[in-house]
Amino acid sequence: MQIIETIVNTVNTVLWDYALLFLLCGTGIFFTFRLKFVQIRKFGEGIKRVFSCFSLSGEKADKGGMSSFQALTTAIAAQVGTGNIAGAATAIASGGPGAIFWMWMSAFFGMATIYAEAILAQKYKQVDENGNVTGGPVFYIKAAFKGGFGKFLAVFFSVAIILALGFMGNMVQSNSIGASFKTAFGINPLIVGIACAVFSTFIFMGGRARIAAMTEKIVPVMALLYIVGCSVVVICCHDAIIESFRLIFTMAFAPQSVAGGIAGVTVKSAIRFGVARGLFSNEAGMGSTPHAHAIAKVDHPADQGVVAMIGVFIDTFIILTLTALVIISTGVWNSGLTGAELAQSAFCSVFGSFGNIFIAICMLFFAFSTIIGWYFFGETNVKSLLGEKWVKLYSVIVCVLIAVGSCLKVDLVWNMTDMFNGLMVLPNLLALLALSKVVATISKEKD
Repeated sequence: MQIIETIVNTVNTVLWDYALLFLLCGTGIFFTFRLKFVQIRKFGEGIKRVFSCFSLSGEKADKGGMSSFQALTTAIAAQVGTGNIAGAATAIASGGPGAIFWMWMSAFFGMATIYAEAILAQKYKQVDENGNVTGGPVFYIKAAFKGGFGKFLAVFFSVAIILALGFMGNMVQSNSIGASFKTAFGINPLIVGIACAVFSTFIFMGGRARIAAMTEKIVPVMALLYIVGCSVVVICCHDAIIESFRLIFTMAFAPQSVAGGIAGVTVKSAIRFGVARGLFSNEAGMGSTPHAHAIAKVDHPADQGVVAMIGVFIDTFIILTLTALVIISTGVWNSGLTGAELAQSAFCSVFGSFGNIFIAICMLFFAFSTIIGWYFFGETNVKSLLGEKWVKLYSVIVCVLIAVGSCLKVDLVWNMTDMFNGLMVLPNLLALLALSKVVATISKEKD
């Protein structure tokens, strides 16, 4: 186990401290200029499309796919997870408030990347043996690279995402729910995990129709609940809002110039933790959300591209930013705590003991919605890699891991999830860059 931990930590250091920071941000910058700042030009159109098709009970998803809004909520279900609470807190604890500025920067460029992902997912989607519309990076990877090399990259991506999200990722999500409920209510995490597994089984058995119906209801509700809770804290600490933004911008470039700053925080650490946590949260360029955007029923691929951009905006510029303001404005950001404990401390400073209950409820919504989204992404790749007959076994394994993961110490599982998350990014980015001309041509059709 020690050897495995050493290997996993080494790979994660290379990936998340160096390679992916440059590759993901670089790809976002490339598409930003290639598409003439599409995240600015098409932002209004994206907002209009999202709210024009907003519904808590839309059309039933079928073999032809989901509605554009259902595809977006399925993507957001995966994007908005425990990382929006613990991830933002970890970035601030390790990189100072300035890390939030670099989160914003990575998300801004990431909006162009996810626009490209959604377009390619729509362009290369296919109909499987049962007549269901399906799509994702596997299909555009094979389109970008013909022959054996393309097949190898596609298989590599499928294996990585099944392990990272479907299996290990869902274990750590249920672990977050179990831990938060134990803190808030004293409930045995295993009981919580079993309950999550049973409810997950019910949703998984209903296929994409039930997944779409669930995400279109749970995502708007959980987002509104969290936004209201954060807004109450921010309003109570309104005198500190201007100072919070000053800290974010000042410490992004000169962290040690702020009195009371975290010892050892540098510009490098602010960039490293801000960009890494931001990209991990909004998933732009990682190849996960294209599975949902591929099956959206739209007239043109670029129509879903602009909708996909709004998913990154909601995740980072609204949810993550509110978390950051809560932590900074309450003054707990340099308390020495980190992760979910730091977020809990911030909410408890205003809500009292109810802060733990509020975080537990939000963790339930955030983590469970992520379980739904990640299961769906993994299922798509199981079908592509092994065929329809293996889906039932996959769903059984996922449900068992959800129950087991709720009560285990999962540090190694978290690290392995990070590793496979990072590895699956590589073939996805290679395909995006190789097909950039296709993206530009399709995008130009709607300009």
